[in-house]
Amino acid sequence: MHLAYPAVLAALLFCVGVYGVLARRNAILVLMSVELMLNAVNLNLVAFDVWLRDSLHAGQALTLFTITIAAAEIGLGLAIVLLVYRNRGSADIDRLTALADPEGPAAADPPGPAADDDEKAEATA
Repeated sequence: MHLAYPAVLAALLFCVGVYGVLARRNAILVLMSVELMLNAVNLNLVAFDVWLRDSLHAGQALTLFTITIAAAEIGLGLAIVLLVYRNRGSADIDRLTALADPEGPAAADPPGPAADDDEKAEATA
């Protein structure tokens, strides 16, 4: 087997994944593009393992680890996307400027000149 065929296919898959991450606005499509990139890496690992005729099959073992990490990543990523969609009503990445609640503790007591006036009044009394 020639090494060039799976290497070129993996490079094309990786490029499609990078394009998807950079060009897409939907968070689920970005996660799918990351999965494409991880699968391109898996293809390279297995192809080089076969090409080098490794007796320990280290490339295939690393591929299993990569698949496990990808499954955990997609599970956490989908959970975050679902929570963001429930709270914001959209999974558009460009509209997610801040993940904090606008009614959080920082918005309850804004610093300003009124707080300084209160401190001065207490100091003089």
